[in-house]
Amino acid sequence: MRDMAAEAFHGTVTATPPRCLPVTRRTAMLAACSVLAVPKIVRATETTKIGQMAPLTGPAAEAGQRQVNGAKQAVEVINAAGGVLGCPVELFVEDDQSTNSGGVLAFSRLAARGDLVGFLASQRSTLLHAIAPDVQKIAKPTIMGGTDPTLTHLGYRWMFRIRPNDRYSARVIADFGTTALKKWNWAIIHSTDAFGSSAVRTLADALDKLGTKPVLTQGYANQQPDFTAAVLAIKQSGADVICSYCTFENNVALFARQLRQLGVGAAWIGSPTISYATSLKLAGNALHGTYGVTNFVADANSEARGFADRYQQLYKEKADPSSAWTYDGLLILAGAINKAGSTDPEKVRNAVLATQGFKGVEGEYRFDENGDGLHGYNIVRDENGRIVFNGHVEFTD
Repeated sequence: MRDMAAEAFHGTVTATPPRCLPVTRRTAMLAACSVLAVPKIVRATETTKIGQMAPLTGPAAEAGQRQVNGAKQAVEVINAAGGVLGCPVELFVEDDQSTNSGGVLAFSRLAARGDLVGFLASQRSTLLHAIAPDVQKIAKPTIMGGTDPTLTHLGYRWMFRIRPNDRYSARVIADFGTTALKKWNWAIIHSTDAFGSSAVRTLADALDKLGTKPVLTQGYANQQPDFTAAVLAIKQSGADVICSYCTFENNVALFARQLRQLGVGAAWIGSPTISYATSLKLAGNALHGTYGVTNFVADANSEARGFADRYQQLYKEKADPSSAWTYDGLLILAGAINKAGSTDPEKVRNAVLATQGFKGVEGEYRFDENGDGLHGYNIVRDENGRIVFNGHVEFTD
């Protein structure tokens, strides 16, 4: 963990930090080596303030609390290492209520403060599209976890993605299903929001390149109360493999239970939601034996294992993908501010984009010009309720 923190925060002070740490010859030399070397000169009376929006109420509330937990764990690491520009980090959280309108309100409340140097936004793509115009207007670095590929290709220059996008998930799912599982008759079920609609098009394209097409594509509205019709359609389609792109955990669990109740035994590969802690809890043994792609699994690398162990110690529960991306995201934002030597948004933006080779708990970050930091996915399997690492696929394009 200490090596990771040093990697995240190493940088040279090139501009006078706001109020907290006057740049003297001594402090500049220390900062140039590593902020880990200067914890004693952090001043508790001033803080570097960062805003976070998370779903603390509504259907995604459990995932939202895990997002906050991951960010708080990062704050612990950052402040133990000397803070940001000599100031301890302070986190301000607003509830997005698991809705687009709640997200717009939460972000506007954070932005209205005027003293926040950056933001941790949502992992829900549809919500991110809703707040994107306000993010552009505020023009401060905003870390996000939505996986709709278009989010970083629509000119939103202040949004930086800390999870791999669905251009990669689709390719991993399609290749694993056809090559490893040797399944060719695909049924796709997806939410009809921005995330699911984009993902299903990307998956269909990936399957087409492998020489096959879905035998069934079924969309559903978020919070749909019954999947019986969709499950029966899958059963009648002759599909031997199912791919799901589900936004909310309760929908994953309901679909899983009804699949089993109606006797559908096809293989199943899901988007990251299939391995979220809440999905596992709600679905029980209905998810046993399924596969998924995910941005985080504890056994993928040593950084992930160290994070998961500390998370368990702090919060008495297992870490999952919701907590991992906010942890990495805050470390990257803090490191970029330190490397920029300033909270000036443009300088911080350039420092985030210059982040190359940072080994986070989700993988090794290589930011491209669009703001995408990760370019691969882990494959996992649910073995009696335990998420087991199956492998990692990394892309260079």
